Amino acid sequence: MFRVFASLVLTFALLPHAHADLNMGTWNLEHLNVRPTKDFQAIAKVAQRVDFLAIQELMSEQALQTLAQELTRQTGKHWSAMASHAVGRSSYKEMYGFIWRDDAVSYEDGAVTYLDRGDTFEREPYSARFRSLKDDTTFVVATVHILYGKNQADRASEITALSSYWTWLKETYPGNNAILLVGDFNTPPTSSAWEKLDDSARPLMLQGASTLSTTDGKFSNLYDNIFISKDSAIKVRAVEVFNYPKFLGLTHAQGREKVSDHAPIFLRASLMEGVTANSARAARPSAPNPMRPAAVNPGSTKPLTVAIRGNKKTMVYHRPDCPSYNSVSEKNRVEFISAAAAEAQHYHLAGNCH
Repeated sequence: MFRVFASLVLTFALLPHAHADLNMGTWNLEHLNVRPTKDFQAIAKVAQRVDFLAIQELMSEQALQTLAQELTRQTGKHWSAMASHAVGRSSYKEMYGFIWRDDAVSYEDGAVTYLDRGDTFEREPYSARFRSLKDDTTFVVATVHILYGKNQADRASEITALSSYWTWLKETYPGNNAILLVGDFNTPPTSSAWEKLDDSARPLMLQGASTLSTTDGKFSNLYDNIFISKDSAIKVRAVEVFNYPKFLGLTHAQGREKVSDHAPIFLRASLMEGVTANSARAARPSAPNPMRPAAVNPGSTKPLTVAIRGNKKTMVYHRPDCPSYNSVSEKNRVEFISAAAAEAQHYHLAGNCH
């Protein structure tokens, strides 16, 4: 359990906006897909209040592109987006998404889905490194949607495994003290399941709730959160559960139908004390970075495409031109952004690839 001696939730309205501050958010958008009942105009009206948003329960790349286009239309500023591949053990799968305003944030490198060798996570976390154009600092965002299951015990194993994942994040993005783990954890910060992560990271939301109850104006559970390192140089200016139904003038029933059964968590923070882009580049090893894709067009809203397909059962990977590329079963499929990324995880090239 996270130890709380005193807590204070600051809202965006309480503090003046400093020029270098970055507004970030995380939002479970409940089966985000392009369908008549999903109100992308309303979602964009809320999402534009931040410069960068991590999204859970993304069901298609088309939905992410539709949201980016609507944000661009509403704000007059170009927005970019990228998505993970679909994750999940069963036929039901979800994606993760990142979306950002191009004049405030740019993609730096390292977009990758966690290689969960223990198969602990139902939906493996997704992470990437970005750069704030407001103060030239880099930051890492990792997002996860923890399995809800039948009860709290079903979620405990994934929550406990986040401690190892946090260690992996620090090793994978060396030189970055600005790491944020965000998402829908389906677990309040008071749960004893957080004990292992408690040694390294802390939640920014300690009180309140983020899921919509059946009563207008009331919320039920604090399942959504943002975690940062206990020794992080991130200076938190304000953090809040954003009451989007009130903002949009919707009842909770209308919100659940048109938008989501979760409210977003919004954070305003200064990264000035974190790692600058130049420092982060200097901290990288001289060897080629296996996390970096060959090319990314920052002016495009096309999601990052994962090209390399691995088989976690045989530890073999296939390029798109390999004969067996499409024969890897979904239950054994692991995707990488490059051959180097696959080899870094001890995969080897399939014998029928030439």
